[in-house]
Amino acid sequence: MAPKPQRIRHLVGATWQNAMKKARTMSTETDTESSMKDGFSKYADYLNNLNDKRERVVKASRDITMNSKKVIFQVHRMSKQNKEEVLDKAVKDLAAVTDQYLSRLVKELQGTDFWKLRRAYSPGVQEYVEAATLCNFCKTGTLLTLDEMNATLLPLGDPSVEPLQINILDYILGLADLTGELMRLAIGRISEGELDFAEKICSFVREIYRNLTLIAPEMDDSSDMKQKMETMLQSVMKIENACFSVHVRGSEYIPLLGSADTSYPLLGMPDIE
Repeated sequence: MAPKPQRIRHLVGATWQNAMKKARTMSTETDTESSMKDGFSKYADYLNNLNDKRERVVKASRDITMNSKKVIFQVHRMSKQNKEEVLDKAVKDLAAVTDQYLSRLVKELQGTDFWKLRRAYSPGVQEYVEAATLCNFCKTGTLLTLDEMNATLLPLGDPSVEPLQINILDYILGLADLTGELMRLAIGRISEGELDFAEKICSFVREIYRNLTLIAPEMDDSSDMKQKMETMLQSVMKIENACFSVHVRGSEYIPLLGSADTSYPLLGMPDIE
């Protein structure tokens, strides 16, 4: 017995509706898949660009570190006879680091979320802070502040976008490293007979340590700072012991001050590498 025409039309209609629903479902799935691919493609491009930028920032940070160390070495060449000449050259070298290397970092990070890449450029910035504050102290006897340092970065970038600013944590970590260089400088000045300058360094380093002991416990990322505080205390003690030895026993060794012999027991402590 043949099916009725109404039954045939009903079957055809139901089949057509199912086909249309399936087509719409497949179209929706295709659109969703295409949208997800586009989204993941954008994320992939973002991550690739971020990784490329991180590599460039790491390279710039290494260049800043290397050339900042050269500025510090230049300061340590200072003596009674060539103090002004050596410091003038150190200041010029520091300006070259700022213009040639730090400016590259500023241009790379300006207008971006530069805090995301802080781990990549932090070592170079800390070394730059150390070199800049060392030069400033030797020239003026004062501490170069964070605001003064950030002010020097403003001309390096585009004023229409957010400029790179030295993080307060990097500045403090750089100051902690500064005390080690000042300790070496103080020992060298004592050997040259510049006792007043060594005592000035001692007071300056002691004041830095005293203030940082109040700040360090409140710092969020204090793991590096804890180690630096221990090293800083050792530096303070070495300078104090050296100055104390000069005052107490200086009359016994005054003829040796300024001599090339570094083995005499003026400092009352082992040689410092």
